[in-house]
Amino acid sequence: MLQSPADAAVHPLAVNLLDASSLLASFGALGIAVVLFAETGLLIGFFLPGDSLLFTAGLLCVPGTTKGPQLELYQVIPAALVGALAGAQVGYLLGRRGGRALLLRSERRSLRHGVVRAEELLAKYGHGKAIVLARFIPVVRTVLNPLCGVLDVPVRPFTFWQVAGGALWTVGVVLAGYALGSSVPGIDQYLLPVVGLVVLVSVIPIVLEVFRARKARRHGGDDR
Repeated sequence: MLQSPADAAVHPLAVNLLDASSLLASFGALGIAVVLFAETGLLIGFFLPGDSLLFTAGLLCVPGTTKGPQLELYQVIPAALVGALAGAQVGYLLGRRGGRALLLRSERRSLRHGVVRAEELLAKYGHGKAIVLARFIPVVRTVLNPLCGVLDVPVRPFTFWQVAGGALWTVGVVLAGYALGSSVPGIDQYLLPVVGLVVLVSVIPIVLEVFRARKARRHGGDDR
């Protein structure tokens, strides 16, 4: 059940950081900026629901939405851009200052796998394409920015491509949610299933990478 902003003020600890609807009901557009900043700029934010948050926000911008707070595109898109772009730039600067130890300090397997995948993207596609693609892969978009700092990717190319990728990701996912809400009357009545589907789609790249890594390890073992 969605919280109203008034309820969130009375019960601040009841906000579910993993639930896009709860975050939006409690904090609105400001919450989008904060969550995306943490997810793309701080390694502790890798678990936050960036994709589902953007999609849900776009859905709730459709006039007549009844199953959540009424949001506005002119607030949501700038907030998403500020959070995602500022977060990526801060992550890059942290990587330059903290070095590889910053990335490897965490014992979480998902973060370590994200570092490996980010390095593979950079090696396979080069800086520009890898930075843009990483925006669409959970966890990888968290670690790639500091990794670019660690690897001394020049600041100007990094900034250009992270802005391009960040704009494509945030605006694209928000508008996808808005388009669905506009084209399917009453879709907000099924907000939880729709958000669940978005979450499922967003983790598909991670699942594929896990299978790919396991297959590579098996083949590597067979060659010995």
